Amino acid sequence: MRKGGSIFKRKGKWKRLWIPRNMKRGALSKQLGIPEKDKIPVTLLKKIKNAEIGETITNPTKTGKKKIKVTRKLKKRATLALTLRKLRRKKKRRRRKR
Repeated sequence: MRKGGSIFKRKGKWKRLWIPRNMKRGALSKQLGIPEKDKIPVTLLKKIKNAEIGETITNPTKTGKKKIKVTRKLKKRATLALTLRKLRRKKKRRRRKR
């Protein structure tokens, strides 16, 4: 069995979630200095995703810290946030079509 991901039973079959259930909620917000209740700007997430590890970037928005050092974990969290955002949008579109 691989590390990460949760397993649960549904309709008699065991399924693996690629999104771990023990994910730290609010960790990305805390790292960026943005309150959890506020949304994280997409421009900031994209800038973090495109930056090199170890590089210091300036925040293009007014929320949160002005200068942010890009670490491996920060980059992974930003990429996951963008991916989950896309999934959420696809799910909303499917609901509207029905």
